[in-house]
Amino acid sequence: MKIPELRIGSLTARIPIVQGGMGVGISMSGLAGAVARSGGIGVISTVGIGFYMPEIYVEQVKTNIKALHEQITSARQKAAGGIIGVNIMVAIREFEEMVKASISAGADIIFAGAGLPTDLPALVAGTKVLIAPIISSAKAASVICRAWSKRYNRYPDAIVLEGPLAGGHLGFSIPDLEKGNESSLSTLLGEVLEVVRGFEVAAARPIPVIAGGGVWDGFDIARLLSQGASGVQMATRFVTTEECDASAGFKQAYLEAQGPEDMMIISSPVGLPGRALRNSFLLRVSEGETVPTECVHTCLKTCKPLEAPYCIAKALINAQRGLFEAGFAFAGANAWRCEKIVTVQALMDELVRGVEEA
Repeated sequence: MKIPELRIGSLTARIPIVQGGMGVGISMSGLAGAVARSGGIGVISTVGIGFYMPEIYVEQVKTNIKALHEQITSARQKAAGGIIGVNIMVAIREFEEMVKASISAGADIIFAGAGLPTDLPALVAGTKVLIAPIISSAKAASVICRAWSKRYNRYPDAIVLEGPLAGGHLGFSIPDLEKGNESSLSTLLGEVLEVVRGFEVAAARPIPVIAGGGVWDGFDIARLLSQGASGVQMATRFVTTEECDASAGFKQAYLEAQGPEDMMIISSPVGLPGRALRNSFLLRVSEGETVPTECVHTCLKTCKPLEAPYCIAKALINAQRGLFEAGFAFAGANAWRCEKIVTVQALMDELVRGVEEA
């Protein structure tokens, strides 16, 4: 198989790989810029993006917007003309502000998940910024397409389908996550493609579907492309790259994982299940220990600080810095397979060879 380009509206990525957004300092300008330069789509996560600025504790929204502009500008300088996207969680309180900031800062495409971005077309109206919802079912794809068509006479420029083997917050029940396997994504992909075909006729253009969750190597990519995906989303494999913005300690946690038993499904304080690397912090939480804290971030709409056993923003900031006694790392189901730190270019070259050989 010769690896195809990924075309989304006016954008063309030489390699059909979208680097998944990883929040609170994991995928910022360093990683996104390197992926874009290598021919994929580099993605900056806006969640907690201003964590490294001291003023975040005084003016959260303004600080996050300032950091987003800084990170997109930096990514552009590193991307050598490549495509830069942003990932914005619908569940964050400043969703609208971050969309507008992404537009003004010059993002090429906005990926929006962790909720249905029903108002996103209105926020980008009159701009050239492309929009792609992140969904986990054919039903969600149908709901988004119908809502956007009815309210805005617009359809998604692309759709990202995240299966149950992905990392971070997930759109599945805990039982579904515990029994999820590689075939689950293929099944979901077929269902979503069937739904999307009808909307492509109405839109009079292709709506590429990008499949993610557990995608590890060139064989996985080739399989999904042969099943009808236009591209894939990968996040976990990019953590153990030199350019990833996480600390050395964060990357080392991935390298130390030995098998599937080192992964665990958690109930996040934001009301969604998620997949993470098993560690002492999460085990203490699972045993009923709480971590007394006051909410200083007020970052997510669904979080209930008075009921939460810990502040997820603080836990993820600690993890980004390698302080795992007070934090944890989200990760995809295959994170334990990471063996060494490589450059983004070396990883992309390996993936392309794998697709061609598959």
